[in-house]
Amino acid sequence: MKRWIFFLALLAAFPPLSTDMYLPSIPTLARVWNEPLWVINLTLVVFFVTYSFFLLVYGPLSDRFGRRTVLKAGLLVYIGASLFCAAAPNAPSLIVFRMFQAAGAASAASLVLAISKDVFAFHEREKILAYLGVVIALAPMLAPVIGGWTLAFFSWRVIFLILAGVGIVAIRGVHRMEETLKPSLRSSKVSVVDNYLPLLRNPTYMALVLVVALAIVPLFAFIAASSDIYISRFGLSEQVYGYFFGFNALALMAGSLLCTRLSGRVSSARILSLCYLGVTVGGVLLLLVDQNGPWKLALPMLCISFSAGLSRPPSNNLVLSQVHHGAGAAASFLMFTIMTGGALAMWFISLGWENKITVLGIMGLVCGVLGGVLWLALQRRQMIAGH
Repeated sequence: MKRWIFFLALLAAFPPLSTDMYLPSIPTLARVWNEPLWVINLTLVVFFVTYSFFLLVYGPLSDRFGRRTVLKAGLLVYIGASLFCAAAPNAPSLIVFRMFQAAGAASAASLVLAISKDVFAFHEREKILAYLGVVIALAPMLAPVIGGWTLAFFSWRVIFLILAGVGIVAIRGVHRMEETLKPSLRSSKVSVVDNYLPLLRNPTYMALVLVVALAIVPLFAFIAASSDIYISRFGLSEQVYGYFFGFNALALMAGSLLCTRLSGRVSSARILSLCYLGVTVGGVLLLLVDQNGPWKLALPMLCISFSAGLSRPPSNNLVLSQVHHGAGAAASFLMFTIMTGGALAMWFISLGWENKITVLGIMGLVCGVLGGVLWLALQRRQMIAGH
């Protein structure tokens, strides 16, 4: 089981590693290339848009051809794109290479949930996903710290070389992995209609997907705005910024760690209710604080990050439990919705708001209230399988 946890955590860590490790370099790139911040932030937004699209591609492909083959192909694309990112001469080329990097990264993260459903039963899977959440949270916690210290001694280009190395480690793990999808569960063909239309017709699945996405949206907005707020507004160095970003990632990990303790003792319904309460409280605190220092952002965001970490294992598990076949497509559509919502949140927070902390507070409040109301409505209708 430990081997599976480590391997799945490595695959799931590709998105946070691919974004958070070079966050400290965003103000530097804007200055060196003489580009406005919103242009450099396109390297984030375009990454998530492309990543979201390819999530929809890899799920059905893996349901037809198996997880192992699809993972190998995607990781090869990721490694090559990371090397091109390291050699990018300007912002437009980096944006294009980031698109290819996202296309490859989607193969890894999109199949983590599908593989977990292949290998583990419902109750065991929830615990595995909780443990994964703890390990995965180390990626956004350590990535900006590693990126900040890399910038202190080397160029930002070295960051992408490190990411290529991570891809090489992952592809070696896939090579040693046995195929997890049973032949009897493979799809007979690859068809967008056949794979996704049943999901779109499943109201419980679709509602739960929206519930999961709402809890994560404020966190994506924070990722896009954090370097500008901490470095440009509060005047922190890239290294100190990495520590503050890691502080919130630590809260994300603590939420997942608590979930491992609560799993089997407290119902998923109660855990998710606490999550949306926490996101709402974090949004309110962001609106009420005086916003005069980095801790005035870090502490309210701790509440949101902790709640997001607490919510992911039970919510993802409940979403997967709504389908019996086509787990790859179900997992891909879930991740597609999360990442599309995240990309929109990153675009929205990058629009040049005068006070981004206030905007983060409004987003936390709105998402927390909407997610909580929708979740309570689902519970009252008693529609949720595996609940």
